[in-house]
Amino acid sequence: MGNGANGPLSGAVIAVAGAGGPAGRATLLRLAEAGATVVGADNDPQRLSEAVDAARYASGGAAVTGDTVDLLDLQSTRDWATHIEKDFGRVDGLVHLVGGWRGSETFTKTSLDDWDFLELLLVKTVQHTSLAFHEALQRSDRGRYVLISAAGASKPTAGNAAYAAAKAAAEAWTLAMADFFRKAGGAEGPTSAATILVVKALVHEAMRAERPNAKFAGFTDVKDLAEAIEGVWSRPAAEVNGHRLWLTEKP
Repeated sequence: MGNGANGPLSGAVIAVAGAGGPAGRATLLRLAEAGATVVGADNDPQRLSEAVDAARYASGGAAVTGDTVDLLDLQSTRDWATHIEKDFGRVDGLVHLVGGWRGSETFTKTSLDDWDFLELLLVKTVQHTSLAFHEALQRSDRGRYVLISAAGASKPTAGNAAYAAAKAAAEAWTLAMADFFRKAGGAEGPTSAATILVVKALVHEAMRAERPNAKFAGFTDVKDLAEAIEGVWSRPAAEVNGHRLWLTEKP
């Protein structure tokens, strides 16, 4: 159980995009336990309500809600940001967890259909959440935009061209938003930040149960990821803005 009202994120309002997956579940719970009001979004209403219910139950009825949002639609995403700020008075964070992966055996067998799919999932959604939320985050005294990325963006492999390129594009987009926060802060330095958490891949309990003998070397457990996400708020904006924070070895 978290310490809720006295937690490090007490009073903060944080949106989580892609909240229905294992990483989303862990993040909703961790942020709620730290005292934040958490608003999750996912395009799968069933998965989202299960994730929200689990986080509410595990954190003792903390303020966790969910909205079904089409993050591929800019207006829907803007409406979501507006409604959060209107309902709760502020937005202190957007955690971008929207994931997806497609790869091929070799570079030669790369399918550009995979690129089309990943570009929507991994780039468009980042464009939409960043454009929808950046002004509200800048208004916050502790605004944070957190992108979860992959080591492959910095060192693509032959079979992962589409995935690595999409992740690299998402990183570049996020770093451009970091520059917005830097410029908005002026001589005093940024008050809000856009940062990138880099993992090799994620692992969760169900994966371990399915493959009890697998080592998952270099993988980040979703609980450790959630802890790292929470930690972004405890560091000064200038320290995290425009930086990649590595949760796995740099390639």
